[in-house]
Amino acid sequence: INTFFFPLQLSEEDLVEIGAKYCYIQFGDSIHNELVQKVLHDCIPVKQLKSKPLEKWVSLITYAHAKAPYTQDRLSRQTVKEQLVDFARFQWPLLFSRFFEVTKFSGPSLPKNHFIVAVNWKGICFLDESEKRLLELTFPEITGIHTNRAVKSFGQSCTLITLRGEEFVLTSVNSVVIAELVVMFLEGLKKRSRFAVAMHEKKSQEDPAILSFKKGDLLIFTEDKRLDANSGWTCAQNERTGKTGNVFLEEIYTIPSLTKPSSQVLSLLMMSPDQRRTASQNSYMDEPDEEDLKVKPYTLEEFSYEHFRTPEKESISKAVLQKSRGRSQLWAHSKEPLKQPLLKRACTDPDLRDLASHSPIMKFMGDYPSKQTHSSVEITDQIFVAAIQEEVLRDEIYCQIMKQLTENRNRYSVTKGWQLLWLCTGLFPPSKSLLKHAQKFMETRQKETLALECSRRIQTVMRSGSRKWAPHPVEVEAILQNNTKISHKICFPNETEQTFDVGTNTKIRILCQNIASKLQLSSWEGFSLFVKIADKVISQNEADYFFDSLRQVTDWNRRNKPGKDGAAMSVAYEVYFMRKLWLNVTPGKDLKADSIFHYHQELPKYLRGYHKCSKDEAVQLAGLIYKVRFNNDRTQLATIPKILKELVPDNLLRAISSDEWKKSITAAYSKHEGKTVDEAKIAFLKMIHRWPTFGSAFFEVKQTSEPNFPEIVLIAINKQGVSLIHQKTKDILTVYPFNKISNWSSGSTYFHMTIGNLVRGSRILCETSLNCYKTMVPKQMLKPVQVQKASLLCQENHSSELVQCYIMPSDAMT
Repeated sequence: INTFFFPLQLSEEDLVEIGAKYCYIQFGDSIHNELVQKVLHDCIPVKQLKSKPLEKWVSLITYAHAKAPYTQDRLSRQTVKEQLVDFARFQWPLLFSRFFEVTKFSGPSLPKNHFIVAVNWKGICFLDESEKRLLELTFPEITGIHTNRAVKSFGQSCTLITLRGEEFVLTSVNSVVIAELVVMFLEGLKKRSRFAVAMHEKKSQEDPAILSFKKGDLLIFTEDKRLDANSGWTCAQNERTGKTGNVFLEEIYTIPSLTKPSSQVLSLLMMSPDQRRTASQNSYMDEPDEEDLKVKPYTLEEFSYEHFRTPEKESISKAVLQKSRGRSQLWAHSKEPLKQPLLKRACTDPDLRDLASHSPIMKFMGDYPSKQTHSSVEITDQIFVAAIQEEVLRDEIYCQIMKQLTENRNRYSVTKGWQLLWLCTGLFPPSKSLLKHAQKFMETRQKETLALECSRRIQTVMRSGSRKWAPHPVEVEAILQNNTKISHKICFPNETEQTFDVGTNTKIRILCQNIASKLQLSSWEGFSLFVKIADKVISQNEADYFFDSLRQVTDWNRRNKPGKDGAAMSVAYEVYFMRKLWLNVTPGKDLKADSIFHYHQELPKYLRGYHKCSKDEAVQLAGLIYKVRFNNDRTQLATIPKILKELVPDNLLRAISSDEWKKSITAAYSKHEGKTVDEAKIAFLKMIHRWPTFGSAFFEVKQTSEPNFPEIVLIAINKQGVSLIHQKTKDILTVYPFNKISNWSSGSTYFHMTIGNLVRGSRILCETSLNCYKTMVPKQMLKPVQVQKASLLCQENHSSELVQCYIMPSDAMT
């Protein structure tokens, strides 16, 4: 054991024991002071060696050697060597590993995608190039691993599946070796394990020899274990009931562990993958034991020795008083702002030194007065915006917050400090060097309501990845009210709304899945979230965090419409859940989607006259629209001439007189009186589904490149491609499939489209008086090379009806 590089601090008792065993291995059962002194530097780290006189260490080791059982029994040196190696193996399992270089191809977010996998007797550990831990998994937390040799473009790969439902696809030239090694450990541990969990309930009233158990019971194998190697039965004791009996192996899951598994592992084994993810996040919120509450609060003192800058010289008055001297430590609370950052790394860069200001944190906590009144969001922006961009500043923020929480006797300040730390832990994790210190800081302050929640949030953000934007005002306002669970209103096209739980680390994809599940939709695919601000509707990227995307949109709007005198202005917005892609929509297949979304999103486009529709079709559709709106109320039939625009497309209003429309629509409505409202919606959708323009996004433009086409045309974008439509007749002039579109370019009042080869292809030039916002053509509809070039489109400015008609194709923000 090279004690100059001890991975962790050892107690004096452990060091003396190591020294005594080392002397026994070197010199046997007879030693004297001179021999011990020769090997002291091989046994004791320099820092701890200097803490006592050498004579004291010699005396302690000589005494321990003389009294040790191995000396008394004169054990072989080899046996004592094995004892020493066992001690090291338990203290530093990482040193007893096989190491493999891998690249993460897919899976939960990690700080690095290229790292080292260490496999040892405890489990698997992911390490970066400086041997900092990225992730640790014990064998009970691993449910399987398999190799995939078919991914030729990325080499061999193996997929590691965890108990929390996570799947890490790792590529490496050693993937087969990694998989075989993990399988060897799992199978070996299962053969030697004495622990299993019941997979379902078993009642054995007829045969007392068969053990009864409930799902999730922990079963402990007896010494004889297998009754017969080929029988498939074993003997076990139910820990819950204390009874012993025979158990059929197919009814239990043997846990790959030689020690009793934790209650968390047992409960996770009984859950679905989704439930496991939720439970693993909430596991850190268990109630603390009384003994834990008595633990002395951990500070950053130890961390500061290596990572903090040298403190400024103390004044004479501070140096005299012990109480003042403690308060002047860099890692403890201070009433004066720091003149420079805490961390050495942040001090070396002049730009970072200016960004790492201490005063915003003190202002948020109420420790420092502010000359001007700033909102809480303005202060959190000052704290976090730079840290999100510069990773070096992240540890600086963590350290400054924990500093202000250490030895702070102001209850108001402490409460605000924990609220700030709660926001911080949801944005980004501390570095690996600070992580264990930050975790200890929180775990030893369990009396604080937010301490364990902050610890849990660090684990969550390490798994899911750091945020890209500072906290949204909704998050800041929530935690200021000590509310850690945030609900957000989601609107639907049928003018209904519901609230959904949205966490700091909830991604839009997950929220969409939750909404679809609650609404009982057959699938969430094709749906997305949109933010409506004034007359603009902006699609949210499903891979983004919900609050990141929301913050990006509201900040963009605030920059374009600043308040008076440059003051920050609150942005009113609504979040809508709507269908974005109409790729596989068949009316009647998903009744909930038809009723809540499809009908209400297609109706406005139909009424604007974008589709080619005959008078007879318009009459039938108007009858269905009336049915949806008024159901069985025939008294409103008399008002049809007044509400004709809400029943008939714009371009057909003058095809016949109002009275004739009324007569025809009344007759059509009578045919549908027996239908329910939802049946009328589906009938409407089935009629327009036959049209080639169903599910399109429409834009009115002026084209200047095709002399054979009218100057003003409609553009329709749907799963077939981009169609040019005659504005008056609604005839489709031409269709450009997506695989023929090689390039897009756009400006504030125009966009250009290249068809065919980039060099010799034809260009479609379009102008519009509407504002143009860039977005992406759906990735599903373009070749890979086209995705890089694609950008569109012009947004219609129809205010109140915009939500129902505008479709943002794909995952980029306007």
